[in-house]
Amino acid sequence: MIFNNSLNFINNSYTLSKKKFRSLYLGSAIYNRKITPSIINSLDYCPSPSLLDSFIKYDKKKINIKNYSLNKIWDNKNLNEKDYKNLNSFFWLFSLDLKSSKKDTQNIILQWIEKNHRYNSKSWEFDIVAKRIIAWTSNSRLSYENGSSDYKNNFNGVIKKQVNHLINEITRSEWVDDKMIGCAAIILIGLSYQNKDAHLKIGLDLLKKLVKYSFNSDGFPKSRSIRQLCFYLKYFVLIREWFKESQSEIPDFINENIYYLGQAYAFTWQNNKRDLLFNGNHKTNNVDFDHYLKKLGYSFKNQSNELGGYATLSNKKTSLIMDVGSSPDKKFSSNYQAGALSFEIISNDKKLICNSGYFQNHNHQLNELSKSSAAHSTLILDDRSSCRFNKTKNKSSKISHGLKILKKDIVFEKNYWKINASHDGYLKQYGIIHEREIEFYPEQIKFIGYDKIISKNNIKDLKFEIRFHLEPSVKIMKTQNNKSILIELDGEGWKFNSDNNNMNIDNGLYFGKKNSFVDNQNIVISGMTNDENQTIKWEITKI
Repeated sequence: MIFNNSLNFINNSYTLSKKKFRSLYLGSAIYNRKITPSIINSLDYCPSPSLLDSFIKYDKKKINIKNYSLNKIWDNKNLNEKDYKNLNSFFWLFSLDLKSSKKDTQNIILQWIEKNHRYNSKSWEFDIVAKRIIAWTSNSRLSYENGSSDYKNNFNGVIKKQVNHLINEITRSEWVDDKMIGCAAIILIGLSYQNKDAHLKIGLDLLKKLVKYSFNSDGFPKSRSIRQLCFYLKYFVLIREWFKESQSEIPDFINENIYYLGQAYAFTWQNNKRDLLFNGNHKTNNVDFDHYLKKLGYSFKNQSNELGGYATLSNKKTSLIMDVGSSPDKKFSSNYQAGALSFEIISNDKKLICNSGYFQNHNHQLNELSKSSAAHSTLILDDRSSCRFNKTKNKSSKISHGLKILKKDIVFEKNYWKINASHDGYLKQYGIIHEREIEFYPEQIKFIGYDKIISKNNIKDLKFEIRFHLEPSVKIMKTQNNKSILIELDGEGWKFNSDNNNMNIDNGLYFGKKNSFVDNQNIVISGMTNDENQTIKWEITKI
């Protein structure tokens, strides 16, 4: 133990020393000379700011630049981290109307350049730099047009300097999403400036490596994150539109990845038009993204029953969705939730059974809670999750012990649906396999579930719970004979039964909206394991 503690101390000390040395180097005159461009080219292609509509969250009412305190905008030292990033990313430029003064806008940018023309750890943070490059270039009618020669030289020089920094640091960036933004920024500058071939090739090569690293053979993110899937699709569409608008040849691999990501997007969103609360997902604004795709002429369809570790069975009125995928590798698990075999039911566009969603802020204790199996409609054993997580140095948590799906069977017929799967998340510690089978009878509008606790080592006397989460607006109550639970779903009535099992109503938390929570209710079946295999049967029937 003493040896291990000493080794950890040495490793941590080495990491801190290395990080400190790196920070000193980035702030040095040597690094400044390295990233300063020897040739400053002129802006050649100016992308339309409307191509960023799927990313920008702003009011429809545009703001005039005169509403800002121009002389004090960079002097505010009391900004919180979020506001600081928003200010220095310059994405607020997309909120300005085109009647705003170009002179005032360019004066603000020039003030920023004077204060930040050399690297500093805050305003040159990797994702901020990438977003700033995209914002400056995409808003060139305000940020560049009619500027003086001196101003344009300053602007172009700092743009190229920042791009060189991105190229230098992209392999060291800890977050895959930031790498995607960085690739997009490098490619944009490759398209936008004269003598563009060098940066364009670098950006495309980096993007190819990112795809190989992050996507599985079906073109689905290895993280199994639906939210990350949408993020990637947005950036690939954006990059393709930049190529198209600049009249440059679109690389085949861009079209290919849009095809696969689009297929997955149709599978996870467009087929149901409801956000599926699995593996880091929360409620989104994908309806706006759908309009954006339609405006640009994109159309995706996918009638598959399984993709990315998810099974989806649907007809015009009902959908059954279940997580039937293994946990991702540790390096892709920072937003993974331990919800293996959890499921959601959608009835007439309303969630009947759901998961709790995800609290995205890694610094908040609710992030860990939302990752637990208890936040999902599945089985929890001994108050433990089916996966274990460890905190990392950037305060997120990643899988330390994952799980594998052992078997899987999906049946989809007109009058009979079935999803059956099992996982080994409880096998190593408890000698138990969890197998779940859910059947649906469309003519009767009845779901029948079987949760099997299969003991391999004769372990007994462990507490188990099977939770069924409900959205906050759903109302439930026990019948007078305590044998059923009634569910009121926006005018629909449903009945939940589990004969010969302890069945109760419990309070919980719902994280469907990003970084917020509200109270909700759960139906809970609870009991104790024994040295024999157990099957817990439950039914959900429309009344």
